[in-house]
Amino acid sequence: MLLFSILVIFLVLSALYESWSIPLAVILVIPLGIIGAVAFVMLNGMANDVFFKVGLVTIIGLSAKNAILIVEFAKQARADGSTLIDSVVSATKLRLRPILMTSLAFSCGIIPLYMASGPSSEVQNSIGTGVLGGMFSGTVLAVAFVPVFFVFVSQLIERLRQYKS
Repeated sequence: MLLFSILVIFLVLSALYESWSIPLAVILVIPLGIIGAVAFVMLNGMANDVFFKVGLVTIIGLSAKNAILIVEFAKQARADGSTLIDSVVSATKLRLRPILMTSLAFSCGIIPLYMASGPSSEVQNSIGTGVLGGMFSGTVLAVAFVPVFFVFVSQLIERLRQYKS
């Protein structure tokens, strides 16, 4: 299920950008959110159940969204003639606030699930714990690693083009 979700995101982004390189930079960020979700669930001693997996699908989408915000602006700056490093730095600076605000707002909405008690609290805790941990790691690490992944993939593509010619 998770691999299928990642594959669908990759295919949709490949169709959107008419390229496989930019979606690759986005897909490389997804494990950062998953790692945080798994770690937070393990630290809380919770089970890897179906509700946690639903939360993982949510984290996949939100991690991809955060990466897309940076990659899209970096791609536009690169097309406008900026150097690779300048474009990714300016894109990260421009999109930092929207990424933090949307992630913080979503995380605040998840806190009641994380802290739920009473009937069906186990289900709510399972979803809330995974999503909260994944949002934290996915947001913090994405801001640091999306630029690195974008530069890596862009340089790899440039080297492959030079090698072919």
